[in-house]
Amino acid sequence: MPEDVFSVLASPVRRELLSILRTAGPQPVQMLASHFDMRRPSISEHLKVLKDAGLVIERKRGRQRYCHLDARPLREVQLWLRPYERFWRDKLANLRVVLDAEDHEPGADDSR
Repeated sequence: MPEDVFSVLASPVRRELLSILRTAGPQPVQMLASHFDMRRPSISEHLKVLKDAGLVIERKRGRQRYCHLDARPLREVQLWLRPYERFWRDKLANLRVVLDAEDHEPGADDSR
């Protein structure tokens, strides 16, 4: 399943749509489309991909369709990424140790 979500998130437009929904809450399709320099059918296609992946839920209110973020599919991606987060955290901690050791060596440049 993460590979499906990864492929959906590969598009910068779809990532931006999710970001807008995350920060601004549910939005009508027209409002979402106003953030982009593309035709509304293109935005609707991106939203369909997000809906098919379970990342967006669409509800009709009157004559407007509102999109809501559903971040649950991202949980699986987060679980998949967790070992890599630990990997990079360990690498950065090791780098800090090396840099601190260089700063404390005799003759280290104190002008930094």
